[in-house]
Formats: sequence, structure tokens, C-alpha cells
Amino acid sequence: MTKKVAVLMGGCSSERKVSLSSGRNVLEALIHAGYNAFPLDISHDLKPFILMLESEKPDVVFNALHGQYGEDGCIQGILDLLEIPYTHSGRTASALAMNKLMAKKIFRMAGLPLANERIVTKEQILAGDVLPYPFVLKPICNGSSVGVYIFDKDDGTKPFENEKYPYADDEKILAEEYIPGRELTVAVMDNKPLGVLEIIPTKDFYNYQSKYSEGGSKHVIPANLPAADYAEAMRIAAEAHTILGCRGISRSDIRYDDTRLGEKPRFALLETNTQPGMTSLSLVPEIARYAGYSYQDIVVWMVENAKCGD
Repeated sequence: MTKKVAVLMGGCSSERKVSLSSGRNVLEALIHAGYNAFPLDISHDLKPFILMLESEKPDVVFNALHGQYGEDGCIQGILDLLEIPYTHSGRTASALAMNKLMAKKIFRMAGLPLANERIVTKEQILAGDVLPYPFVLKPICNGSSVGVYIFDKDDGTKPFENEKYPYADDEKILAEEYIPGRELTVAVMDNKPLGVLEIIPTKDFYNYQSKYSEGGSKHVIPANLPAADYAEAMRIAAEAHTILGCRGISRSDIRYDDTRLGEKPRFALLETNTQPGMTSLSLVPEIARYAGYSYQDIVVWMVENAKCGD
């Protein structure tokens, strides 16, 4: 019997556009693979969403949402209550991974390498009371590099001086030391790391524009690292996936600082994404291809391994 799959896409977060792109690609791949797949957008009004699920009665939900409400355990909890199997991680792992501060606390307890951090308020940021330069500011709960700002040197001005403050006034912000060097990312599928990819942005850093624009970055797979360091990046990502309780496919972003002459390179795990992008420019499909899996292969695998609960 052909499985009926609802491809959940769009959503209410700042990453809606990316989610729609991921969802359309997934939908096409599933139809091509022979599934009875259909798109399902979601808004803050859950009634039409639930009525659609009750009417269509899908066997599986492919969760192609990104960001708030789709990647943070909210939609996972609803699907658990409805007892509909879904792809990617369950509600607890999703919630923990989405909250960068909570994830870092868990990573630190597991002994994984991290950048030093501090939680700051609007008043502290505008007063310049953040961290020693260079440092990074980012929302505690967001993805796709939305709201990430790098302050690389002290030029005598305060952060966002003479600019519009980019965050909500009452929002607490994560400040991290900036780790120089290289940007690595590792996909983990079925608890096994698939490969290490290096991202070389054409501009200052791997921001939203670099991620979702043609030519925004150059990707090197496999990353050109010493064998021991390549293995260490794989280990870090696999451990992050496991310690958070992820399932399906995740992707962990890691800084690799090999700029210090005469010193051993430093790793710093930045975050683990439980809902990695599935657009034509996304990293997980590219890493999967290197490991021998087509785009359709990984989409089918996620559907066939979908389930409820944690």
C-alpha cells in the first residue's frame, strides 16, 4: 500500500521562505519515489491544520518546517498528541537544540568543545558591556543565521550605535567569543556522521544571504583537514546528535581554529540543527551525496523511519 505523506512547510517563523523551498523539493522527491504526498502549510490558526490532518489521514508527516514553532518541539508535541508519525527529532530534542543556551549547557556537561558565552540585555549591548572583542551576537532561539552579528574589533563605537537595534527590546541575546579560522558542518544520519564539509563564504561570514543565494559560498567536501581532525569533527557532531537525543538527520556547525602557529587547532561546536534545510543549496543533501545517498534516498529514508514521541 502506498504511504500517504503530508509535507509540512511554510509556517510562521522568520524562516518561512526557506521552509517553503525545502518543502517543495521534498514533495517533488516523494512523488517521484511513488508516495501519495501532498503539501500542508501551517499558520498560527491550528484549527485548519488539524482538520486537514483529520480529513486526509496521512500515514506520515514530513516536517519541512524551520525555526520557531516547527523546529522547537511545538509541532512535534501536536503530532505526538494526534499520534501521527513524523520525520526528524522528537519534541524534547527539538526544544533543547533550538535553545542555543540550553544546548550549550548539555554540550558542556558532555565535555564537547564550545566558545565562551554570556547572556546580555539590550542595555548591556548598547553600553558596550558584552565580551572582549571579537565577539558574536545571536538570538538564543533562531536559525539560518538570522540575527547573527559579528563585531571583530573595537573601533571606539558601541554595538548598533546610530543604527536601529535589531532585536526585541526585552529579548535576552547570546553573546559568544568569536572563534577565528574555518567553518565546518557535519551531517549525522541514523546516529552516524556522513562527512565533514567546509564552508567558505564569499563575503564576511556564512550569513542568511550566503546560505540561500547562488554563489554565496564555496563548499569543500570532504573538508581538507588532517585525518585526526576530520575524525574529531565527525565525533563531535555524532556526540552532539546523541546527547541531545536527536533522531533522523541532524547537522552540527563547528568552528575550526587553525590560525594559531605552533598550537593545536581548536574546535568549537556552535549548534546542532534538528531540521536541516533541504533546499537546492542546502548542506545536508550535499554531504549525503558525498556519502553515496541521493536526495531522494535520504527523503525516503526519513519517511520510512518516521515515528512519534522522543
